[in-house]
Amino acid sequence: MKYAFLFDMDGVIVDSNPYHKIALVQFCKEHGHDLSEEELREKIYGRTNRDWILNIFGNIGDEKIRQYTEEKEALYRKLYDKDIVPVKGLIGFLEKTEKAGIPRAVATSAPRANVDFSLSKTHTERFFPTILDDSFVSKGKPDPEIYLKSAAALGFKPENCIVFEDSLSGVAAGKAAGCKVVGITTTHTPEELHQTDLLITDFENLDPETLISRLF
Repeated sequence: MKYAFLFDMDGVIVDSNPYHKIALVQFCKEHGHDLSEEELREKIYGRTNRDWILNIFGNIGDEKIRQYTEEKEALYRKLYDKDIVPVKGLIGFLEKTEKAGIPRAVATSAPRANVDFSLSKTHTERFFPTILDDSFVSKGKPDPEIYLKSAAALGFKPENCIVFEDSLSGVAAGKAAGCKVVGITTTHTPEELHQTDLLITDFENLDPETLISRLF
């Protein structure tokens, strides 16, 4: 197979951002900050915990960053635990991708605890033998590091990879890495995702080999 697929997680594998939003707003309020929609979209979505915490609270020190990260993510998992499902059509698309022999990786800004939570709850672990979480990078999205390393982990050049993304920072990271980017409109409008190579609302009726032929 000449091509590989790189999947972001939040907003792509699971439509989790509404629950992240609830957790973020609640968490920030408890720590004295009223979070705005603009801050969510421009300073938080798609970024590592370290990056968004620094964006919102300033340089509060590594120990405090670790504490805030664990607190916020534990709240998110508690909120989402009973409602988590895969994005519509994802399982069928992954099964077709596996059958076609297309290599796959998860490339996410989320911590490993959230990756394990999302994949186990949606029973998608078997589709992703390669996972790169926030611990694999020193620079979060929109820096291309996560996608450059994910492509390398699969043994592919970035220009032969298709990235599936929902966030503006993630789209920017995928494009900067030199990948083709498919935008999924779970978090942003089609107009906001205009820099992508293709737009989808979900994975329903999406064929991986047809997708490759459209983008290459």
